[in-house]
Amino acid sequence: MKHLIFLLLPLFLAVQSMPASAQGTSVAFGTIRQDTGLPVEVTADNLAVDQSTGTAVFTGNVLIGQGEMRLSAARVLVVYRAENKGIARLEATGGVTLVSGPDAAESDRANYSIDNGTIVMTGNVLLAQGASALSADRMAVRLSDGTAKMSGRVKTILQTGGDN
Repeated sequence: MKHLIFLLLPLFLAVQSMPASAQGTSVAFGTIRQDTGLPVEVTADNLAVDQSTGTAVFTGNVLIGQGEMRLSAARVLVVYRAENKGIARLEATGGVTLVSGPDAAESDRANYSIDNGTIVMTGNVLLAQGASALSADRMAVRLSDGTAKMSGRVKTILQTGGDN
């Protein structure tokens, strides 16, 4: 038990010293920095395009790839920039899985803002990193440096590394 206290004390002190607006858990996500300027490849069972709204909806086994990053979902709405000058954002729903390097995250929904280089996953978020797992209500991934911030009922199990 003494070992557990020494392992948790630095974590407790770090959280206590954070300002209220910064509460949450920051973690690394993926092993690479993601270049949001790379082309986005989409594979799906169906596609519906609406020229009047500048959107496309992919449904059925949707798989999106950009560089080393992969995102899969049941449905993905693609919103284009004005005058079809590229993709502004992707909105994925239905069993969303995001994979980057050895890390994988699941959620009910994910919004990928291409211009900001962020992916915000919400609803039953589960992040798996090797033998470790974290869950939360929300995870925001900043692709430029491969970091993520989890917030809203963050939960994990800390391994003590001891035989107690």
